[in-house]
Amino acid sequence: MSIHIVIDGYNLIRQSRQFNQLDLLDLQLGREALVSSLAAYKKIKPHLIQVVFDGHAAPTGMPRKQRLKGIDLIYSRSGELADTVIKRLADRYGESLLVVTSDNDIVQYVQSKGAATISSAEFENRLMMASYMASKGGTEADEQESWKPTTKKKGPARRLSKRQRKMRKKISKL
Repeated sequence: MSIHIVIDGYNLIRQSRQFNQLDLLDLQLGREALVSSLAAYKKIKPHLIQVVFDGHAAPTGMPRKQRLKGIDLIYSRSGELADTVIKRLADRYGESLLVVTSDNDIVQYVQSKGAATISSAEFENRLMMASYMASKGGTEADEQESWKPTTKKKGPARRLSKRQRKMRKKISKL
């Protein structure tokens, strides 16, 4: 089952060690590097990926939606922030979303709508791990086969809330 991933584009780029260097040189370079990494990730994990960028300072006539390498790019309207677009998507899709952002305002809003969230730094780590696995030629399933089941219990027997279990399940699919 694939998940619907919505990414706060500039938040991820500016929180990232890799993309931020390119973004400082040229805004377009940072976006292109992000799209290329996401396209490689999409080959491994076929999730629906939408990246939302701020378009409030963009010149008029620029397309609001674009599809590059299988990744949907959405630019906010003139005078509108990407945060507003992400919140609108959360209103529309609710529990089926996984939102990638480190913006606490967005995190609180989308979680109130039932969507799962993951920080930009944690998603970048998963993105890099997926590209490493692809270059190595292995898959996560290969690594999981080496796990040996055991009956030895570890840690407290505390069950997470239903919301936390749903969120953990979505994130584990990344």
